[in-house]
Amino acid sequence: MDKERQMPKDFFWGNSVSSMQTEGAWDEDGKGRSVYDIRPATATTSDWHDAIDEYHRYEEDLDLMKDLHLNMYRIQISWSRVVPDGDGEFNAAGVAFYDRLVDAMLARGITPMICLYHFDMPLALAENENGFMSRHTVDAFVRFGEKMISHFADRVKYWIVFNEHNLYFTDEVFNISGYTKGDQSVNDLYRIFHHTMLAHARLDDFVHQNYDDVKIGGMLAYTPVYPETAKPIDIMAARKSDEFLNNNLNDAYVHGHYSPEVLRYVEQQGIDYDLQPGDEAIIGKMKADFLAFSYYRSTVINGDKIPADAVPNRYLNYSFEANRFLQANEWGWAIDPLGFRNLITKLYDQYEVPVFPIENGIGLREHWDGQYMIEDDERIAYHEEHIKAMKDAMLIDGAKVLGYLGWGLIDIPSSHADIEKRYGVVYVNRSNHDLKDLKRVPKKSYYWLQGVLAKNGDEL
Repeated sequence: MDKERQMPKDFFWGNSVSSMQTEGAWDEDGKGRSVYDIRPATATTSDWHDAIDEYHRYEEDLDLMKDLHLNMYRIQISWSRVVPDGDGEFNAAGVAFYDRLVDAMLARGITPMICLYHFDMPLALAENENGFMSRHTVDAFVRFGEKMISHFADRVKYWIVFNEHNLYFTDEVFNISGYTKGDQSVNDLYRIFHHTMLAHARLDDFVHQNYDDVKIGGMLAYTPVYPETAKPIDIMAARKSDEFLNNNLNDAYVHGHYSPEVLRYVEQQGIDYDLQPGDEAIIGKMKADFLAFSYYRSTVINGDKIPADAVPNRYLNYSFEANRFLQANEWGWAIDPLGFRNLITKLYDQYEVPVFPIENGIGLREHWDGQYMIEDDERIAYHEEHIKAMKDAMLIDGAKVLGYLGWGLIDIPSSHADIEKRYGVVYVNRSNHDLKDLKRVPKKSYYWLQGVLAKNGDEL
């Protein structure tokens, strides 16, 4: 074995999910409604009531993870399961479920990571407060977060606050923040984003003030943006998009301030993002222990397609181009392992904080006939090339990486509720409109990954 290709012995290999995409049990044990619980199925999507029923099947799923040699599982605590109306009494039965889940991980040698918010706002706060448009919601969320951190800090040492936090600085914010009314203005976009950053900063400070052995970091949805050509307008559009959607958050996580370019834009445009006395001091206390991110693909931008008065947060609304040099999956997501390496190295070089890719995977359309193994060679190739690229970033470029978590390694509905877009190395036997028996069935990639992780990835 090439010793120069050996991975750290304490490296985390794991699985990453959200509660609404796994748990089901939407109306059991005192859980309150979230905004997802009332979203109906469509012709091409499921509702969110059952997911993969991990609420009742977590022991089986954790056994599969242990068999795969995974040593970390990133879960989400459902806010409305623990606080049914978002800001009232805590639900003991909801907390007890996560106690059982965390303890079952630890019993199998699996390190828990917890995310506190993954888009599923308690319905009461969405209806009464317009979600994160309100500072009352910020206070309610911080109360919930502090309670969960205090309760689990003896067993859970890795935390993130918001899943894919930079999405709250794009138009996706209006779908994931509990926003129920308004004109989706730039002021509203910036206001919600600022409120979520304040919530993150307050929980970051709570951890660092109270726990020496607990680590907390920010997380972005990273889609590297390449210029379409060498034209300066393309290069500027790519750079500006990166500054607003990525650097702005990482600067705050690590250095305690927003990007100077973003602040200048706010000033020039007269954007009201509800900056109040004391807010800058709250942001200034942030000191990320790691920078986490999801990575699935890269994209290309054409500056000529962007209107001159477009908000930089919305550049990709106008230009999200296919890359003629890369293959893509059925949904047009480019497969770019080298982009993964470049991103890891860039982040570590720029911020000198450990980086942590906590979502990576490829969505494929698959069907199990009830008998033969699913031959998902495309998924094997995807993960193999991305793990190799990560190792190059670590072992050649010198980046410090804490671990590698695949996304949805047991099939779950996609973020848009489509179970037919599958990411797992384990098939879950259901369709969008038929739960069938929810049987877990390992795919060919399961046995490949099992072999890779049995040797800590050293032989790739």
